[in-house]
Amino acid sequence: MTGARAAVDGIPSEGRSGGVPSGRSSGWHRGSAPASIIGPWLPEGKLGTALAEGLARVEADLAAAVGSEHPFVREAAGHLMAAGGKRFRPMLALLAAQLGDPHAPEVTQAAVVCELTHLATLYHDDVMDEAAVRRGAPSANSRWTNSVAILTGDLLFARASDLVADLGPDAVRIQARTFERLVTGQIRETVGPQAGEDPVDHHLAVLADKTGSLVATSARFGASFAGVDEALVTALTAFAEEVGVAFQLSDDLLDIVSQGGASGKAPGTDLREGIATLPALYALAGHDPAEARLRELVAAPVTDEDDHGEALALLRSSASLARATGVLREYADRARARLDVVPAGDVREALSALCDYVVTRTS
Repeated sequence: MTGARAAVDGIPSEGRSGGVPSGRSSGWHRGSAPASIIGPWLPEGKLGTALAEGLARVEADLAAAVGSEHPFVREAAGHLMAAGGKRFRPMLALLAAQLGDPHAPEVTQAAVVCELTHLATLYHDDVMDEAAVRRGAPSANSRWTNSVAILTGDLLFARASDLVADLGPDAVRIQARTFERLVTGQIRETVGPQAGEDPVDHHLAVLADKTGSLVATSARFGASFAGVDEALVTALTAFAEEVGVAFQLSDDLLDIVSQGGASGKAPGTDLREGIATLPALYALAGHDPAEARLRELVAAPVTDEDDHGEALALLRSSASLARATGVLREYADRARARLDVVPAGDVREALSALCDYVVTRTS
C-alpha cells in the first residue's frame, strides 16, 4: 500500500480500527476490514461477516505483537505490517476454523503466529534479493540497512515463537518444522539446482517449501484449534499447500503479465533481478527456435531497458508462459480435488472459489 501511514506508536491506523485505508476503495462493501487483506473470492453473508470480524481480531493482535517500548524497534517491526498485505495465511486459518469452533481463542493466536512468521521471512527475503520496494513502500533494508532488516525479521520470529509456546508442544513442533522447510527452501533457491536435478522440479519444490509449507500450517492450525476432525485437518493441510504453491506461481506470472505493477512491484522485476521463475525456466529448457532470442535474454539479469522491454514482450506472448499457466491450473485443480472430503456448504464453496481466484487474479 503506497504511502501507508502509521498512527499511534507506529501501528497502522487501519490495523486498529478495521477501516479501509485512506485513499483506497474497498472490494469488501461491508467496510469491516482493510481492503488490503480481503480477497474477492470471499463469500457474502454470515460467513463473510464472520471472517471479517476474525480478521479484525487478528489485526489487533498483530498490532500488539509488533509493539515495543523502544520507538525505533516499534517502527521497524511494524514497517511491513503498516504496508498492508492480503493476510492470506490468517484468512485461510480463520476459514478452516469455520468447520469447527471458530471462536476458540487459540484460532486467532495461531493465525497471528503464521502472519508474523510470514512477515519475518519478507524482511529476510528483501535483504537476500536486495529489494528496494515491498508492498509499494520502501523495503526495510532500503529504508534503514540490511542489518536492521535481518534483526527485525529475527525479532518477529521470536515474537511468533513466544506466541506459539502458549499453544502447546505439538504446535511448537509444527511451527519448528515449518520454519525448517522455509529455511531449506531458501537455501535450495540460493544455491540452485544440483548436478542432474531438473531446474523446473527444483523450482516447484522450492515453492512448496518457501510458500506452500506456511500456508499449509495456517490451515492446519486453524482447523486443529477449532477442533476439526483429524482426517479433515489432513485434507485441509494438503489443500493449503497446493493452493499456496499456486498462489506463488500466480504472483510470478503477474510479474510478467501485469501492465501497471498491480502485484506491488514494477512489471518484470524478476527479469531485472535475474530471478528465474517458471516461464523463464521453461524457456531456458526449451529448444523452440521461436524462443531463441528469449532464451538469450533471460539467461542473465535483464538490466538494459531496451532488452528488458523486449524480454517482457517476448515472455508475454511465449509458449513458455502458456505452459507455466497450465502448471498453475494443475496446482489449483489438485487443491480443489482435496475438497471432496469437506462438507458441502459455504466453507467448501469459498475454498473452491479460492482455487479459481489464484488462476484468474490480477493483483
